[in-house]
Amino acid sequence: MSERSHDLAQRLNVFNNDVIRFVENCSQMDWEKVLSWEEWSVGVTARHIGAGHYDIMQLAKMIINSDKLPELTENQLNEMANQHAREHSDCTKDEVLAVLHKDGAAFVDFVTGLSDDELDRTGYLAIVGGDITTQKLIEIVVFESAGEHFANMKKALTA
Repeated sequence: MSERSHDLAQRLNVFNNDVIRFVENCSQMDWEKVLSWEEWSVGVTARHIGAGHYDIMQLAKMIINSDKLPELTENQLNEMANQHAREHSDCTKDEVLAVLHKDGAAFVDFVTGLSDDELDRTGYLAIVGGDITTQKLIEIVVFESAGEHFANMKKALTA
């Protein structure tokens, strides 16, 4: 484990724990509120973070192994996310908490074990229009994209 991977894993752990605490404190009415940007409920969006964003570990492994990344477009990613939202529109808090605990812990463990060399490996990702490092992929997907979803979840409860 490198200091960088330890720091990144700690940031992931803090983020995941924040989402878990948020979900635990949601009332049923909160759970069903629809976010304006995503047009999904708070519950579906929380599940999307755990099951979708933490699954970025698979692409990170591909970069580390020098495998070719899928040629995903923004439209394809959006459709996959919307399909997930439709399939899990009736998700429960217990189900989402289980996903966040399990997938979040697996993701943190994965990142903790990365070397600086693995964090710095690059792969071509069409959606960003060029090469991206493993670390940058994780940071963009979790702290920017999932972070935006989380901010929208909190905003929906204050609106």
